[in-house]
Amino acid sequence: MTAPQMLLAIQIANGYGAQPGAWRMPGVDPSSYTDMDTIVRYAQAAERGKIQLVFLADTPALTADLDRETPQHAIDPLVVLTSMARGTERIGLVATGSTTFNEPYTIARQFKALDVVSHGRAGWNAVTTSSPAAAANFGSVVPPRAEKYERAHEVVQVVQSLWGSWERDAWVRDVAGKRFADMSKIQPINLGGRHVASRGPLPIPPSEQGQPVVFQAGGGANGLELAARYASGVYANPFTIEEGRAHRTALREAAERVGRDPDEIKLFAGFMPTVAPTKRAALDRRRRLDESIDLHQRVSYLGAMLGLRLNPGQLDEPLTARQLADARPSPADPRSAYALQVAGEGWSLRDVLAHGVIDYHPVVPGTAAEVADHMQHWFEAGACDGFSLAIDVYHDGIDTFVDQVIPLLQERGVFHLDYAGTTLREHLGAPAQYGLDPRLTETAPAVS
Repeated sequence: MTAPQMLLAIQIANGYGAQPGAWRMPGVDPSSYTDMDTIVRYAQAAERGKIQLVFLADTPALTADLDRETPQHAIDPLVVLTSMARGTERIGLVATGSTTFNEPYTIARQFKALDVVSHGRAGWNAVTTSSPAAAANFGSVVPPRAEKYERAHEVVQVVQSLWGSWERDAWVRDVAGKRFADMSKIQPINLGGRHVASRGPLPIPPSEQGQPVVFQAGGGANGLELAARYASGVYANPFTIEEGRAHRTALREAAERVGRDPDEIKLFAGFMPTVAPTKRAALDRRRRLDESIDLHQRVSYLGAMLGLRLNPGQLDEPLTARQLADARPSPADPRSAYALQVAGEGWSLRDVLAHGVIDYHPVVPGTAAEVADHMQHWFEAGACDGFSLAIDVYHDGIDTFVDQVIPLLQERGVFHLDYAGTTLREHLGAPAQYGLDPRLTETAPAVS
């Protein structure tokens, strides 16, 4: 029996990298935000490493202070992924699309078109939206949480019904018989609920994988329920192995409750590697990246995590023996224990921050072997099915990860040597699906 192997997604968002200072690093073109040639090159590098998919998160609003930092997201996820589709052959292409402010027909058409253009490599990250700024862009307000998720169930069901509105053999392309398609096999869906509805059908035939793969990234009981019913991949932000195990177990149990095989759903844990010849070199790289942020504010935040009043003047000094004795990790922040552990090793506060102790994913600054060790440990501990990689600087960081870390994972037998197929479903081991999942018609919140 073949041992399980991890799955990898790579986040290629704004054209620069996961760290705010990435756009100012040597060799980086400051115009990469709008340069599709550069962004496609990053996708090609990831494909060279046999990474299963590119993932583009998105919030439909400008959420960054552009005086101080770059935009956090792509100019438009579907435009960027379509560009990637034309420059790659195998890697999956997944983007976020809000169920709160988009109509299901628009989502269905755009993602099905990407799926056809990419020959079956598209995925839709179906998430609700909580940003007031995003709501304002649609002339609306953020609905109550329960209503957002009620709508989300309806949107996913209508979208998947639209995806299946052509029967698989409807596109006959009979030149001699002068018949382009069999309209008896292309039918309206006439489906609707309390929040959304659509007549259909779509003007788009099936792709090589039938229809896009659904992903999910929401939290809490409502997000778990949405993922359990519809998703093949889930993006999560555990900071410890224990958190990852708990989330993955809850997800698998929820899938079983709705009649799905829990192995159909893969949890991708966020991870932020910085690879360099030595740990000291990796920390120095992150220190250069940190020059673009307010380190004084981060020192104060670190102090709050540890129950200390820290002075920014101590930035280049380690915690004193008295401070270490008085430090108490915040029970409300799972990053705090690790922050205290790093501080206790005698690093300066600047280096403690360079370890990524207050970043939104676990960070490993170190050699390729140290990065691979972390990934293998989490994977074999059952904390995840794979990782969503947030590379610090795309310009050189993606190639470094592909050329140095991937071969180690392959040598250790925890990452595949090549793509098993051509579609995203094949990359994930996700079951075939076309239209709504028939297993869920009696248990899912209904539209009619």
